[in-house]
Amino acid sequence: MAGGASLRPAMRLALAVTWLLAVLLAGWLTSRHLEFSGDLRKFLPDARTPEQKLLIDELGEGPGSRLLLVALSGDTPETLATQSDALRAALADDPRFTVVANGADAGLESFPPALLPYRYLLSPTLDTQPLDADYLRAELEARVQDLGSPAAGLVEPLLPSDPTLETLTLAEYWAPAAAPQRLFDVWFDRAGTQALLLVETRAAGFDPTGQFDAVTAIQAAFETVRGDSTAALEMTGPGAFSVEIGGRTQREAQTIGLVDTIGLVLLLLVAYRSWKIPLFGVLPLASAGVAGLGAVALLFPDGVHGITIAFGFTLIGVVQDYPIHFFSHQRAGLSPWQNVRKLWPALSTGVVATCIAYATFLFSGVDGLRQLSVFTIFALGVAALSTRFLLPALIDPAPRDLATSPRLQRLWQRIEALPRPTWSLAVLAAAALAAIVLSPGAFWQNDLSKLTPVPDNAMARDTALRAELGAPDVRYVLVAQAADADAALASTSALRPQLDALVASGELDGYDMAARYLPAADVQRARQAALPDAPTLRRTLDAVLADSAFNADAFEPFADDVETARTAPLLTRESLAGTPLASAVSGLLLVHDDGATALVSLSGLDDPADVAALADAARTPQVDVRLLDMKDASESLVAEYRGRVLWAMAAALVLLVGSVWLALRSPSRAWRVLLPTLLTLLVIVAVLRLCGVELTLFHLVAMILAAGLGLDYALFFEHAGDDRADQIRTLHAVLVCSLMTLLVFSLLAWSSIPVLRAIGTTVALGVVCNFVLSLLVARHRAAIDAARAEPGIGA
Repeated sequence: MAGGASLRPAMRLALAVTWLLAVLLAGWLTSRHLEFSGDLRKFLPDARTPEQKLLIDELGEGPGSRLLLVALSGDTPETLATQSDALRAALADDPRFTVVANGADAGLESFPPALLPYRYLLSPTLDTQPLDADYLRAELEARVQDLGSPAAGLVEPLLPSDPTLETLTLAEYWAPAAAPQRLFDVWFDRAGTQALLLVETRAAGFDPTGQFDAVTAIQAAFETVRGDSTAALEMTGPGAFSVEIGGRTQREAQTIGLVDTIGLVLLLLVAYRSWKIPLFGVLPLASAGVAGLGAVALLFPDGVHGITIAFGFTLIGVVQDYPIHFFSHQRAGLSPWQNVRKLWPALSTGVVATCIAYATFLFSGVDGLRQLSVFTIFALGVAALSTRFLLPALIDPAPRDLATSPRLQRLWQRIEALPRPTWSLAVLAAAALAAIVLSPGAFWQNDLSKLTPVPDNAMARDTALRAELGAPDVRYVLVAQAADADAALASTSALRPQLDALVASGELDGYDMAARYLPAADVQRARQAALPDAPTLRRTLDAVLADSAFNADAFEPFADDVETARTAPLLTRESLAGTPLASAVSGLLLVHDDGATALVSLSGLDDPADVAALADAARTPQVDVRLLDMKDASESLVAEYRGRVLWAMAAALVLLVGSVWLALRSPSRAWRVLLPTLLTLLVIVAVLRLCGVELTLFHLVAMILAAGLGLDYALFFEHAGDDRADQIRTLHAVLVCSLMTLLVFSLLAWSSIPVLRAIGTTVALGVVCNFVLSLLVARHRAAIDAARAEPGIGA
C-alpha cells in the first residue's frame, strides 16, 4: 500500500468506518475520565507575594467567591418582601447553602439560643462596665421606663434573661455601617423597588457543577414562590457569572458550530466537487481533538479548564491545513502515498515548529498554559501522523488536477502581475511600529477581571448590587498572618483603638474585622473573669430587687445565663457554624493548614500611609501585620503572568526560527517563510492598538495561533518551488484553508462573550494578513520567471 497501490472503493469505505469507530470509542473512553474545571486560578501564575497569595486564595476558595447577590423586582414592595421571606425560608435548610440572608435575620429571634449566654463574652460592655449593683439598678430602672414606652413589646420578652438588653447592644454593635434599608422587615435597595438577598454557597465560586446546582435551586425556588406575580429574579456573583457564561458559551458554541459545519461542508463541496472529501477530511480533525483531550485528561487528572478546551479546539485553524493540502495536490499519475511523501517536509516542518513554540508554555509556571501546550502538541502530532499514514488509503487516487482549473490559472496570472514587495515591507513594518508606539491609551490590560469572560454590563450590575448591600471597599485590607486563628484575631483586635481614632477624625469611614463577631480567647477570658459567680450575682440581684417594681425571682434566667457564660468553653470559629455570624467571620478569618489570616476591611480610607504605619507598629515576630493594596496585588499578578507569557513567546520565536532554519537549510528560504509571520504579528498589534484595544492574555495566545497559521501558509508556498502547477495547487489549498479559518474566527469575532470576541478578531485579522503576505513574499521568484518564459502551464 505504501508503495503506491490503492485500495478498492469498498475497502476504502470500510477503513474510513473503522477509523471513525475507533475515534468514537476513544472519545467515549476519554469522556469517562475527563474532569472539567472552571477554576480561574489554573490560568494564574503561582503567587510569589503575600498580596498575590491572598488574592488567589480568596478568588478560588474564599467566601467572596461563594457569594450570590439576589435581587427581586417587578412587583409591589409588599409582594417582593413576601417573596423574599418565602425564598429565604425555602433555601434556609438546603445543604447547598451555608447562609441565606435577607435582613429578616437581623431580628432578635434569629439569634441562636445556644449562643445567647455568650452575649456577655461577645459584647464589649464588660470591658469597661462591671456587672455590679449600681449598674444593674440603673438598668432595671431604665427597663421600667421602657415598659411604659412604645418599645414595650420588644423589651418585655427579653427581660427575664436579659435585663441589661445586651442582645440589643450586640445587634447594634454588629450592624454594618452601610447596611441596606429595611422595608417590611427585609432588605431593599435605596429606591425601594428591589428586595435584596445574600446567599453563600457551600461550593466554591469556580466549582462549575456546584454553582450550577446552587443557581438552579434558587431559580426553582423562586418560580415556586413567585406564583402569578410579575416579579423577576436577578443574580450576580462569581458563581452566577460562571453558570451564565457557561450556558451562553454553550449556546453560542452550538450555534457557531452548526454554522461552521454547514459552511465548511459547503466550502469543501464547492472546492473539491466530491461528497467524500468533507467526510474523509473530518477524520484527522476528530482524531486530533480526541487525542488532545485524552492527553490533558491523563496528565492533569484534577480537571481540564474550559479555556484550555476553547483554545484547543480553535486549533482547527491549523489542523485542517494538513488534509486540505493533501487533497489539493492529489492528481492522476501520482499515488496518494507519493503525494503525501512529497508534502511531508513542509507539513512536518510546520508541525514541529508549532509544537516547539507551544512547548515553551510547559515552563511558564501557569497550569492552564501547560494544559494548552499538551493539548496542542498531541493534537497537531496526531493530525499530522494520521494525514501521513492513514488518509492516503481513503481517497480517490485520480481526482481532477486543480492546476488545470481555468479560474485558478487566471487568478494566478493576476497574482504574478503583482509587483514583488521590497521596500514596501519595510515601510509597512515601520508604520506598524509607529502605530504601536504612538497610539494613545494603555498598552496592556492589567485588570484581573478582564481575564474572565464576564461582560462589562454584568460586572457593573454586580458592583451596583454590592453597593446596595453595603459591601465595603476591598482595595485596602489590613492583614494579620499568624500560626493560629486566635493569635491573628488578637492582633487585629489590638488595632481597634487606633482605627476608632481614624474613624472619629474622618480619615476612615469604617472598618470591619472578625474580632467584632468572635473575640480572641484572651478577651473572652477577661470578660468571663469579670462576670460574678452565681452566689455573688444572686446577692446583688436580691439587693437591687428589694426596692424594685420587679418580683424577686423575675430574673432567674438571667442569673443562669451569666453562670453559663462564666463557665462555658470559649467560643470558637467552629461554634458559629450555621449561625448568621458564620458568614461574617468566614469572610474575615481565613484558616489554612499552615496558619490563619485575619482581615480588616477598610472603607473610605483617605491616606493609606496612616494605616500602613499602624500595621508596621503592630508587626511582631509571631504575627505579620501589613496593609495590602489589592488593586496593586491584582495588577502585579497580571503583569507577572504577562511577563511569563511574553518570555515563553520570545523563547518560542527563537526556537521557531531555529527549527525552520534547520529544516530549510537556507537563510533566504527561511527568511521568506518567517517574514510574513513576523510582519503579520506586527500588523495585528498595530491594528488592535489603533482601535484602542488594550492587550490581554487572550490576544497573546491568539497571536501564537495566528503565527502558526502564517507559518503553514508560507511553508507551503515556499515548498511549491518554481513549479507553476504546484504553485496553483498550493494556492487552491491555502485559499480553502484560509477561507475555512476565516469563517470560524469571524463567527467568534461576533460573539457576545468578550474573550471569544478577542480571539476571533485577532485570528481573523491574522488570517487575512498571513494569506496576503505569504502569497507576496514566500513564493519563489523563479516561478514567476518560468511562468513568463513558458506559454503553457507545466505539470
